[in-house]
Amino acid sequence: MTDSMIRAVVEAIHSAPTQAVLYFSGGASQALGWLTSVPGASNTLLEVIVPYSRMSMIQLLGKVPVQFTSKETAEDMALVAYNRALKLSKPGSPVVGVGFTGSLVTTHPKLGDHRFYLSTRTSNRLWSSSVTLSKGLRSREQEELVSSQVLLKAIADACNVSRSTTFVSDLTEHEVPAEREQCFDEDQELEQLIDGKICFKIFPFSSGTQLSSGERKVILSGSFNPLHDGHLKLLEVATSLCSDGYPCFELSAINADKPPLTVAQIKDRVKQFEKAGKTVIISNQPYFYKKAELFPGSAFVIGADTAARLINPKYYGGSYENMIETLLGCKRTGSTFLVGGRNMDGVFKVLDDFDIPDELKDMFISIPVDKFRMDISSTEIRKSRG
Repeated sequence: MTDSMIRAVVEAIHSAPTQAVLYFSGGASQALGWLTSVPGASNTLLEVIVPYSRMSMIQLLGKVPVQFTSKETAEDMALVAYNRALKLSKPGSPVVGVGFTGSLVTTHPKLGDHRFYLSTRTSNRLWSSSVTLSKGLRSREQEELVSSQVLLKAIADACNVSRSTTFVSDLTEHEVPAEREQCFDEDQELEQLIDGKICFKIFPFSSGTQLSSGERKVILSGSFNPLHDGHLKLLEVATSLCSDGYPCFELSAINADKPPLTVAQIKDRVKQFEKAGKTVIISNQPYFYKKAELFPGSAFVIGADTAARLINPKYYGGSYENMIETLLGCKRTGSTFLVGGRNMDGVFKVLDDFDIPDELKDMFISIPVDKFRMDISSTEIRKSRG
């Protein structure tokens, strides 16, 4: 495969909207050089990690692999990379997680095969491939080259650009990749989310003038049963206070004190946002300290009633210290809270009505009452509907 062919493939990858996280170990190192040597790498690459040591791989996966060089490990790496890409990507951008693990030529002769495994995970597809190389045919550098070629093609396939480029690897006719593909429909994706396999799913219904080039999310979380004008107006006003913000609603499929939503329930609520033309994220984290980890650097839009709960030690095992440490953890992710006024027990409360600890004050920003006040609630709407 010529240098001009490789460059053409990389240029096509960088011109695609897909953003990627790459985790690879034991080979394919030239692929990173190719990706970063062509202008536009920042369009594609979100993060690259090389978990070369045993402990690095264990920490990356959160478990001890049955076998470090295997199809299962490559697929696990791709899934972890996919979830990481969701957290790091621009709102609504398609993402791919890439995993590669190999056992190539080393300083001492190997008893087993020279082989490598790779996998890509997108929102609706898990693809994996295994290749056994002809032993003794190539040097380490040559095995690095051919494994890098195969990995680059896999990334191009995941970005849906391989058909527009010419790609011929240096594998021999006897080195046929064994490939496996599993596709998911929307229901299966949501089941995976409920089960905790994927961290969230975005439905990017916003378009046109609603879109922002900023990477910071402005998130209004709730159950949205139903979505109403108060929600829409509150997020609109909050976004106007964040010049670089991308407005998103967020619905957790997992509730702290209720059974998880079913796939059918999630889809019914999502239809509300499609009709309104608003982006919604479905997550599996009901607590704000977990949401902050899931959406680092975001501005969370909350009501005064939620702000009161956030700073109440009652919800932290009765410990003021636990409350402070938990919210400082949110602060370290770059998260802030935009607080709108809310009717609480018949009294309209705003942020200034609460005693925010000094070390947390810069996390909480008041939404002016003259910009937003609406006392309607989903609960009241449900009651009025009988």
